[in-house]
Amino acid sequence: MATHLITGAGSGIGAAVARRLIERGDELWLLARDAGRAKELAEAFPGARTLVGDLAAPERLSWALSHQELPERLDSLHHIAGIVELGAIGDLTPKIWQQTLAANLVAPAELTRLVLPQLRLARGHIVFVNSGAGLNAHAEWGAYAASKHALKGLADALRLEEHGNGVRVTSVYPGRTATPMQAKVHRHEGKEYDAARWIDPASVATTILTAIDLPRDAEIYDLTVRPGR
Repeated sequence: MATHLITGAGSGIGAAVARRLIERGDELWLLARDAGRAKELAEAFPGARTLVGDLAAPERLSWALSHQELPERLDSLHHIAGIVELGAIGDLTPKIWQQTLAANLVAPAELTRLVLPQLRLARGHIVFVNSGAGLNAHAEWGAYAASKHALKGLADALRLEEHGNGVRVTSVYPGRTATPMQAKVHRHEGKEYDAARWIDPASVATTILTAIDLPRDAEIYDLTVRPGR
């Protein structure tokens, strides 16, 4: 039985990945921003363990996790949580930049640092769910795209650093996916949201499981997923 730690399991791609893993009998540890959210996740995924740590405050993660029981080993770590705030560069405030970078870049880096010993022990796998915006930036996507471009750099460097420890690193770049975040983006764009037009989160989950289930003789570096409709 493999052990996995997932951020963003409350909805969208994270929930789809958690569902698939728990259905096949794996052990799940789910990171929640507060105790209330942890209770909701425990009810949604019976048998899963929860950890409390706010990705919006990555500087506090070390203290938070040091006061909780952690898994002894980790077969995979899934960075799926993230935030988006759209707007023209001329309108984005330092607060928006700081919040976006904290949640989308610094928190994944810090959480990875804190559980690297468990990942090295298991020769585990780190999955960064990035975005199409991590490869191409568009108008009004500056802060989000910058955070995701930086996340690609983080993943690429980490892959080279941890190769000798047997830790694999995969970045996944989904296009528009039917998630609550996508609904928020449509509201900002003033467009009608039709989930049927976009990628089903379960399809992205399939690509993620393909990467972590790959035999040890191979490693998937990058996966780009685009709407097929």
